[in-house]
Amino acid sequence: MIKTWPLYAKMAALILLVYLVLYGLYIGQQILTPLGFAFMFSILLRPLEKKLIKWHIPKILAIIITLVIAILFVAALITFLSKQIASFVKDMPVLKHNLNNLWDQLQQWLTRTFHLSEEQQQKIIDKAKADTIDNLEPVGTLNIITTSIATIVLVPVYTFLFLYYRMLLLRFVTEIFDKKHYENVQAVIHEIRYVMQHYIIGLLTETSIVAILNITGLIILGAPFAILLGIIAAILNLIPYIGGFVAVVLTALITFTNTDSITKMIWAVIVLMIVQFIDNNFLVPKVIASRVKLNALISIIGVLIGGALCGVAGMFLSIPLIAICKVIFDRVQGLEPWGRLLGDDMPTITVLKHVLKKRHKVITDAK
Repeated sequence: MIKTWPLYAKMAALILLVYLVLYGLYIGQQILTPLGFAFMFSILLRPLEKKLIKWHIPKILAIIITLVIAILFVAALITFLSKQIASFVKDMPVLKHNLNNLWDQLQQWLTRTFHLSEEQQQKIIDKAKADTIDNLEPVGTLNIITTSIATIVLVPVYTFLFLYYRMLLLRFVTEIFDKKHYENVQAVIHEIRYVMQHYIIGLLTETSIVAILNITGLIILGAPFAILLGIIAAILNLIPYIGGFVAVVLTALITFTNTDSITKMIWAVIVLMIVQFIDNNFLVPKVIASRVKLNALISIIGVLIGGALCGVAGMFLSIPLIAICKVIFDRVQGLEPWGRLLGDDMPTITVLKHVLKKRHKVITDAK
């Protein structure tokens, strides 16, 4: 008779495993973050590279051309955003003046509501500033800048290597499992590739549509910096749930401080809320044609954990990583419940009763 671990031992082992994985992600974030982005870009650029190879272009040259096209596209986008940011920076003195007026009004409200004098408020702000400055030591700031530059340089290099050694990596993943699992491993690899390609392409399409809708609505409204705010809101929308909230607050703040109009600020918020409603109810189900659907609870927790471990980069990478985990869980025997936990297929009462009845029968037969 095969002995199984008791439930408390399984849970302890699971908690330890999760802790070790998260700790490994945290201490290795400087290495794993560029690898994660490179893995996503390599899957995204694979169809273009494949098409160039079909045109009898040598593999290395096809990969280089693919990377050059991607880099030029990103450079054009950054150049366009830089021009919008330059226009925004020119109006910074006016924005700063309006923010100071807004802060004075907020201080008066805090004094009336919470009976905090301006001196007490200033002490709280000075303490927060001191704590922030202590955490941002020159060495730490230098490390952040160095890490960012290294990431920008390493991502294209890693992407090239992923594309070039793709078959080598696939063979390794296949050969580490027994031959009897060959078909299942191939199915998992195919499913992950399908999910990631459709997820990334769908995400880029969705972001473009959201940006156009945001910009159109803000221009019709007459909001300041409509193009810049619309694009920033679309990019922040890539971070599920949290990014949309930050975009609304940022747009409301800039609109109010530049126009001094509460009505225009409210309408700007309404525009973004309408676009988010369209995005959540029409664009995401239709445009992002992925087989893997994650529920909102897991998405939010994943984004928060990714942000805590690896910052903003972790927020962007968390959803694709969870989607890959769901594909693996759905295909590996014994891990199916975890795959269903990550998904959004809600069981009915009838299905739940059937599962409980089946479990009870298994326990009874074992006794």
